[in-house]
Amino acid sequence: MIFASWNVNGIRAAVRKGFWEAVRKLRPDVLGIQEVKADSPPEVPLDLVGYKWYWFPAERKGYAGTAVLARAEPENVVYGIGKKEFDGEGRVITLEYPTFYVVNAYFPHSQRELQRLPFKLEFNRAVEEYVEGLRRKKPVIFMGDFNVAHTEKDIARPKQNEGNAGFTEEERSWIDSFLKRGWIDTWRYLNPDAEGKYTWWSYRFRAREKNIGWRIDYILIPEEVKHWLKKAYIFYDTYASDHVPTVAEIEPE
Repeated sequence: MIFASWNVNGIRAAVRKGFWEAVRKLRPDVLGIQEVKADSPPEVPLDLVGYKWYWFPAERKGYAGTAVLARAEPENVVYGIGKKEFDGEGRVITLEYPTFYVVNAYFPHSQRELQRLPFKLEFNRAVEEYVEGLRRKKPVIFMGDFNVAHTEKDIARPKQNEGNAGFTEEERSWIDSFLKRGWIDTWRYLNPDAEGKYTWWSYRFRAREKNIGWRIDYILIPEEVKHWLKKAYIFYDTYASDHVPTVAEIEPE
């Protein structure tokens, strides 16, 4: 099965810029989407029959929100994690399948001067507790825009960004501790020494053209099912967003 995670930075704009063309090339079984910025999904093209939307918008218009586009029909869908402060922003959606869960999350951005860092760290703790609870029942494929570059290999200019939103000690320490609970960053696991491979670039200063980017989009799986992982890659063949999809081929048992 092909699992992909993609921050589309507004689904309406992404559709205008080639979203469906990217879906046709990827052919994911499950595509987790973040920052939909819309109350309702676009219509699925006729040639992509079989795909279905699961949609979780934010209460605030044109802000945040998550969705999943899947052709593998789930047994159950859960919107949110039971915490109003996060669920009101549409930050987590869960699809349950017979042998695994898919959790798609859009982590808060810490913002300039780290105004929202406490909120983000609170979200980190809450979503960690949530996915660990699910993991006790069956494996979790945990994907999303985590809004943090984990190591210096995951950011083009680490020294210049030390202490900035998405590269603070607090955010990086959290993902360190989370992975140490027995989670695998699928792309890094199969590409341990790779550098200069990113999933997000600013729209300013021709950042993508210069490859001044960050790898902040992840697909994680528990160590106990690492044998499920067959392939992981970043899909660069799209300009529909300032992010590109991160992809993992996983064969659940």
